[in-house]
Amino acid sequence: MKLFRKIREIKIGPIKVSDYVNKGVARKIIYLTGAILLFLSGVVIYGVILNIRELPLEEAMLEKGYTELKNPNIVINRSIYTLELYEDSVFIKSYRASFGQSIHKPKQRAEDKITPVGTYKICRIDTLNKYYKFMQINYPNLDDGMNALRKGWISQKGFNELKFQYYYEGCTKYNSVLGGNIGIQGIGKLNFILKNLPFVYNWTNGSIAISNEDIDEIYSVVREGTKVVIK
Repeated sequence: MKLFRKIREIKIGPIKVSDYVNKGVARKIIYLTGAILLFLSGVVIYGVILNIRELPLEEAMLEKGYTELKNPNIVINRSIYTLELYEDSVFIKSYRASFGQSIHKPKQRAEDKITPVGTYKICRIDTLNKYYKFMQINYPNLDDGMNALRKGWISQKGFNELKFQYYYEGCTKYNSVLGGNIGIQGIGKLNFILKNLPFVYNWTNGSIAISNEDIDEIYSVVREGTKVVIK
């Protein structure tokens, strides 16, 4: 009752809340706000429980008979929101992943905020990224460049520059037509909230996002040159 009274006594300039909001309305607003907060808390708690049940990478490796991974590779499936880690062709562990804003078509142009589809490799690892850790892949690759050349989006000169970068520089540079700076990344500062959602929220610029804890596991076994297949 005291809370209702205080709310009604609030004044905004010459306007007093009690002139427009009666006790019943104020009570409903507070109950609704409380219900929303309770629901959101329940969602996060449910996500926390799901994450607690996840098997650590070291244990997953031991179950498959490995103490180390000598030929790790990654398969990313956009349709089921997963990043899967393999040792050669042996499945080791699956991680929940988020992508760009659309999963129904492959990335083709800069700023479309779509995750690319194809075969790539990790070409650079940044451990001081704003998204915690960032493992850049060599997008656009030659297939992406050839597709753009056929469609007239880039010139032969532009394709030749991309080809030189692909073979001699590791990471291909950001292309004004095709985009770039795509990779596997952590979540960053919002890690606790986003990793504990019991549903997938696609929010990236086209990169593949997994939790900070998950990318720590991936970082411990992959290296520059690790194959990444996105489908």
